[in-house]
Amino acid sequence: MVKVKSSYVCQNCGASSVKWLGRCPACGQWNTYVEEKVVQPTTHTKGLIEISRQAHPQNLREVQSSNEIRLDSGLQEVNRLLGGGIVPGSITLLGGEPGIGKSTLSLQIALRSHFDRILYVSGEESASQIRMRADRLGALPDNCLVLNETLLESILHHCAEVNPGFVVIDSIQTLYTENMDSSAGSVGQVRECASALLRYAKTSGVPVLLIGHINKEGTLAGPKVLEHIVDVVLQFEGDSSHTYRLLRSIKNRFGSTYELAMFEMQSSGLREITNPSELLLSHRQEALSGIAVTVVLNGIRPLLVEVQALVSNSAYGTPQRSTTGYDPRRLNMLLAVLERRLNLRMGTKDVFLNIAGGIKVEDPAVDLGVLVAILSSVYDLAVPTDWCFAGEVGLAGEIRPVARMDQRTLEAHRLGFKQIFGANLTREAMAAMPSDGYHGVAKVDELTRFLLKQ
Repeated sequence: MVKVKSSYVCQNCGASSVKWLGRCPACGQWNTYVEEKVVQPTTHTKGLIEISRQAHPQNLREVQSSNEIRLDSGLQEVNRLLGGGIVPGSITLLGGEPGIGKSTLSLQIALRSHFDRILYVSGEESASQIRMRADRLGALPDNCLVLNETLLESILHHCAEVNPGFVVIDSIQTLYTENMDSSAGSVGQVRECASALLRYAKTSGVPVLLIGHINKEGTLAGPKVLEHIVDVVLQFEGDSSHTYRLLRSIKNRFGSTYELAMFEMQSSGLREITNPSELLLSHRQEALSGIAVTVVLNGIRPLLVEVQALVSNSAYGTPQRSTTGYDPRRLNMLLAVLERRLNLRMGTKDVFLNIAGGIKVEDPAVDLGVLVAILSSVYDLAVPTDWCFAGEVGLAGEIRPVARMDQRTLEAHRLGFKQIFGANLTREAMAAMPSDGYHGVAKVDELTRFLLKQ
């Protein structure tokens, strides 16, 4: 008889133990250990194991270097986010909140890509539901096959018969393997199914796209090893009640992790936004107090965002500090700089800060825009609509330069901004600026004088 082995696995972090533990020593969670039974591999997975044993050590000098071949995903923004396209044999994990549009984006890639044959495996929706979504997207190619299956061994068997060029799994939490005696979605099942799909992708050269769920903390559900297994991790963000969606690259072995793609959810699917700056600033018609425009870097592409600030007298003993899309600790630091360097009593003020468009900004160049928006709200002075700001603010109140200021200035001039304010630059850096209209500011008190004079 086949000998069955069992181990206890934490359902929160994936740590294993030979006996049951009340508290996980790895993550500190209580009552998360569940017994999982492991049996011998079946004939479907033995072939993959034998293929993996054929590898042998090679001298690094003997390995032929070649550039990765990029395959078109059918979406220009997705290609840019991935570093030029989908790499053959890669495995990508796409995560996001429920209802954010993960299945829509995956099906849109499958229908618009230029692969010879595509296999769309769904364990959550029926074939008729997928057909309804495809009709809404307006694309019904002949090379897309739909499979409703959750058993991993059966999916690998169909992949061997169909020989697809691209595989989509919706979702990894619905799959299970016969090698483990546990329910689908458990830590062991997710780990084993992802490992088997990784071996299939690497041995066959077929790229695989996995859709993953999100837990209540906002991170990808399943063991942390799932993110280590895959080559690319994409996070689909945004409010399901709004139309804008952000696709962020968290991990990418074939490109940069600082890129960001923006989409708009419409009745016909997701529309790519190739120029987010014009969309985020399209409603600006008149100058209002508490609003400033700043230039941040989205990977290698400059992006203009609108910073909104509201400062009012505090009605309670403790002033309120509320931020959306900006680090609240950074806001407290800027408020301390204003109180110390400009003698503004910010300790008695409620401050509310918002980055328009639902974008989260981490570029330090946004500090100057935040500072100007707060000063504009304090003095109730409207910033001219053709002014733009980019610079980092230090604790001494000095304005520090940021990277690639010439590209930021060029993007601001292209969108009609005539005056760009930043840190004082060297003579060589000023010579590299694309045009006139740049003003160097040394400290925040000089910036205040600019605002009061206009």
